[in-house]
Amino acid sequence: MSDLSEIFGPDGWLARCIDGFSQRPQQQEMAEAVAAVLERGGTLICEAGTGTGKTFAYLVPALMSGRKVIVSTGTKNLQDQLFHRDLPLVRKSLAVPVAVALLKGRANYLCLHRMESALFEDHHLTREQREQLPRIREWSSATDSGDIAEMPEVGEDASIWPLVTSTTENCLGTECPSHSKCHLVEARRRAQEADLVVINHHLLCADMALKDGGFGELLPSADCFILDEAHQLPEVAGNFFGMSVSSRQLLDLVRDTLVEYHKEAGDLPKLEEQAERLKKSTRDLRLTFGLEPRRGTWNEIDTNPTIQAGLERLRSELENLGGMLQAMQGRGKGLDSCGERCLALDAGLDQLCDGSDEETIRWFETQRQGFRLNTTPLEIASIFCSRMADQQAAWIFTSATLAVGGKFDHFSRQLGLVDAETHCWSSPFDYPHQSVWYVPKGLPEPNQADYNQRVAELTIPILEASRGRAFLLYTSHRALQEAADYLRERIEYPLLVQGSAPRSELVERFRELGNAVLLGTSSFWEGVDVRGEALSCVVIDKLPFASPGDPVLQARIDALRKRGGNPFMEFQLPQAAIALKQGAGRLIRDEKDRGVLVVCDPRLLSKPYGKVFIRSLPPMTKTQDLDAVRRFFALG
Repeated sequence: MSDLSEIFGPDGWLARCIDGFSQRPQQQEMAEAVAAVLERGGTLICEAGTGTGKTFAYLVPALMSGRKVIVSTGTKNLQDQLFHRDLPLVRKSLAVPVAVALLKGRANYLCLHRMESALFEDHHLTREQREQLPRIREWSSATDSGDIAEMPEVGEDASIWPLVTSTTENCLGTECPSHSKCHLVEARRRAQEADLVVINHHLLCADMALKDGGFGELLPSADCFILDEAHQLPEVAGNFFGMSVSSRQLLDLVRDTLVEYHKEAGDLPKLEEQAERLKKSTRDLRLTFGLEPRRGTWNEIDTNPTIQAGLERLRSELENLGGMLQAMQGRGKGLDSCGERCLALDAGLDQLCDGSDEETIRWFETQRQGFRLNTTPLEIASIFCSRMADQQAAWIFTSATLAVGGKFDHFSRQLGLVDAETHCWSSPFDYPHQSVWYVPKGLPEPNQADYNQRVAELTIPILEASRGRAFLLYTSHRALQEAADYLRERIEYPLLVQGSAPRSELVERFRELGNAVLLGTSSFWEGVDVRGEALSCVVIDKLPFASPGDPVLQARIDALRKRGGNPFMEFQLPQAAIALKQGAGRLIRDEKDRGVLVVCDPRLLSKPYGKVFIRSLPPMTKTQDLDAVRRFFALG
């Protein structure tokens, strides 16, 4: 590999080819560490502060290594940004003939067979779906990739997409009449042939969870895995190493059964009636949980006769439908597939209701109209380690927020990463001059009834000083709504509230307005990049401890306590410190940015554990004086 100083130096290849590129010693040091692990193998865990340029720091050695590399990132949006923006820049600068590919999960690719089925049964569609379907069909004849992200005019959360994309359950595989033209099959073929493949953590963990033997079902084998935004991995892996049955799976089964019945049979009206009974029992079960979306433990199901009765009715109707489909086996590939799905869902419900495995957590969650019944492993470290061991590969885990107080113990313990090499590179930004960290005086403890009101009142003079241009980040939807109601008539700046429009649209409007105030909860704490003066202030209402009522967290706390551990210090505090780093990281995104971070929670200074948060945040100028905040903004 070339001397990396020739690439990252002030007159290096990147500086000559990329406008605005500037040398950062931290970036070159990280690239050298990544190159060394690529060369010799092993595991590297590294934190690279905001502005380090970690993406280039791992892409350059990956492209120069001559090895097969899989790069995984946290979300599909980041995946697209990496593949369509960052990767082409680096490839062009290095002029290396490396074949690259983008691979997503199957729900991101148009399924031609299911699109034709939807057209055949369009009388079941809503008015909006009937308007969108012809546009999708027109696009289907022009697209090469079938990636639904190519159709921004139909939002990725539109209800039409599940009807024209496939799932593991409803895919017909090689039996599909459109298999030879399948976009997913083609995407996987390109990934097999490429030198560098860009995926996301959901696909990585789905592949890990597929079979006891490890990888190979969805992803090609590789010499190195680079996992960006690695702080998200423990939660994503926990979801995939568990099991779930959802109302969406059940209702999809009903819909597909009816479609295939009309296409392949049509002479057994009792099947149609049974499918409708399953649909009704699924919707009735959702109502037994109450109207509010929430998460709860399985104990609530076991002790609630109404929910139990609803679950038993659903299981009975599912079993009856499965029996009918088994009796019709051989009438058509689509109906046979529905019969297999019935059996799989029935087995899943048996497993969920069993409850004999003490190493898993059983819980439920409800959405506005749906539900999901879940099992999640208490610990994922042993599973994750065994899946890593199945691949004789180098592993690199990186993020701007992996360390807690400069140590990686929490992250490495969650994934079972022993004997890993670790590095922590601080941000090149001049935080003491670019930013102020304000902790207000006189606020009550967060558990006091008037806390949200006092925070909302405090926000007014801060927004006057910042002239809007602020993110207000909340740890609960209730606090957000109370703040929105309070501020709506009291500030002169445009108010953008989470839930009033898709996240991407709210962020774009925030950038365009230049003086807006955006209120958001967890989804706005990370993955949002607003540079320049439009975002000059971030206000955080509380230290972001996860809700102790969350069933998965509660089970892990209980398990840690039974083992004689300290759940607060070993799990809750590190998780909250990483979340706070993410929220604070929204503020300074560029060497020219200036801004104020406001953390309202008095526990930051009054509790001994506050030092863990303080050590984890950038070295901003600290103050408890509101006038110092006003002076800082006056200078800008």
